[in-house]
Amino acid sequence: MLFNSLTFVVFFVVVVSAYWALRSWPARKNLLLVASYIFYGAWNPPFALLLFATTALDFFLGAQIASASEPRARRAWMVASVTSNLSMLGFFKYGNFLLENTQWLLARCGIAYAPPHLDVFLPIGISFYTFHSLSYTLDVYRGVCQPTKSLRDFVLAVSFFPQLVAGPIVRAADFLPQLVSAPALKRGQFHWGLLLMTLGMFEKIVLADTMLSGAADAVFGYGGPLPALDAWAGVLAFSGQIFFDFAGYSTCAIGAALCLGFHLKDNFRFPYAAIGFSDFWRRWHISLSTFLRDFLYIPLGGNRSGPARAAINLMIVMFIGGLWHGAAWTFVVWGLIHGVLLVIERLARAIGGDAAWTETLPVQLLLGLATYAGVCLTWVFFRATDFATASRLVHAMVGLLPHGDPLLTTRALVKVGGVSAGLLLAHWSLRDTSVEAVVARMPRGLVTSLWALMLGAIILTQGNGNAFIYFQF
Repeated sequence: MLFNSLTFVVFFVVVVSAYWALRSWPARKNLLLVASYIFYGAWNPPFALLLFATTALDFFLGAQIASASEPRARRAWMVASVTSNLSMLGFFKYGNFLLENTQWLLARCGIAYAPPHLDVFLPIGISFYTFHSLSYTLDVYRGVCQPTKSLRDFVLAVSFFPQLVAGPIVRAADFLPQLVSAPALKRGQFHWGLLLMTLGMFEKIVLADTMLSGAADAVFGYGGPLPALDAWAGVLAFSGQIFFDFAGYSTCAIGAALCLGFHLKDNFRFPYAAIGFSDFWRRWHISLSTFLRDFLYIPLGGNRSGPARAAINLMIVMFIGGLWHGAAWTFVVWGLIHGVLLVIERLARAIGGDAAWTETLPVQLLLGLATYAGVCLTWVFFRATDFATASRLVHAMVGLLPHGDPLLTTRALVKVGGVSAGLLLAHWSLRDTSVEAVVARMPRGLVTSLWALMLGAIILTQGNGNAFIYFQF
């Protein structure tokens, strides 16, 4: 069930209406639990059983971690949780990838090996709900949260439908306390939730799908030489598309949760206004970057063991972060490039220190544009289906390929340029504030007019209900 579908609109209206009509808080939670499994099972009902099995196992393991008196036993139960979750994720998402790479490696050694192809369908959202569930046992092990005694509450925390299939990655420690007592809507909260859902759909349907996806698909799907202008336009189109697509989903999820009385943390904070790559990762897919920081980077030692070890830890984290996105070496290279850029940035800061001239506005703008350009270059490896495509595009962008025939029309170039410029302007204007703060300062009539314009644009451009990009992860 897609957010950008009429089916979901009907589903959401029915669920919200029934939810607020019920007086009993346990009954409301039961309704949300059933609705979440219907939402997920609409894609493939058998995988709802897998979702429940994962959740129930971590509920049991969390209780074992909390009750174990010996540190060794606590650690053993925690390792059991990590192993079971990552094994399931590895089988469904990386099984064929591992077999293919094993075949390639053995072939280099002169061994002929023909592995069977695992005809496995990737459960939608498995990367997200695995981390939702795993965060619980890890936080119980760290003493960050107490284990819940309610299996229903934990199952609901993992499967809560707004964030289930494409995030944000909501930790049980943040969500379970909200299930203790019935939420009370604050004044304007329901309308604010609906406005956020509209904004998210506008970002997805109008900006990502209608304005940008065509140019991105044309450039990344073209096999011949491209002019630098077309190559850059295609990459800029994808840079905007993936932001509007993913941030649009997160915004919808946060808005839908608000309509039900729950609060989810922001997943994006105007990332294309980042100054430096560490700043970018504090603003992009925040729920993933903080998950990897807390559960991988810090346990590895973080930056406590010197610069060299910190650099290695960063590379490990970004390797895992890249691989999390998909079973392809292009994703791994995307992550590793970000790791290298983060290490270089740390070295530059260590050598240059906090010189006053770096804090001036012109320098900050230049550093911000350089960060944006670097992020766009890395997106080539994220989007390209293979290294040949990625190499061809990078060479075209830096002018090292023969001049090809123009691929994109003037209209397409204008659309990409206009949306990209508007995106950068919006991010730089809002980098130190929030959408909520800006809307709070706007006249009510202007907010209503903009809301109506977004709804009108959504209705006029509603197409075939393209799935969100991060559904495949």
